[in-house]
Amino acid sequence: MVEVFKTNVQKETDTNYIIAIIQREFPTYKVNFDLEDCDKILRVEGADLQSNQIIEYVKCLGYTCNILD
Repeated sequence: MVEVFKTNVQKETDTNYIIAIIQREFPTYKVNFDLEDCDKILRVEGADLQSNQIIEYVKCLGYTCNILD
């Protein structure tokens, strides 16, 4: 399963930190960002994705994060 999120992350260094946090909690997930996209995409792939927890982690780090429709 793949979930795509819209964020307001701007810097590559921030993406590395966010990815590390998500992968520490969910080590089997594949996580990446596309900062070139206008929606600053966060893409997460894995079995039994817990989208709400991912959103909460990113928001706790001070960024917006919503499922992209």
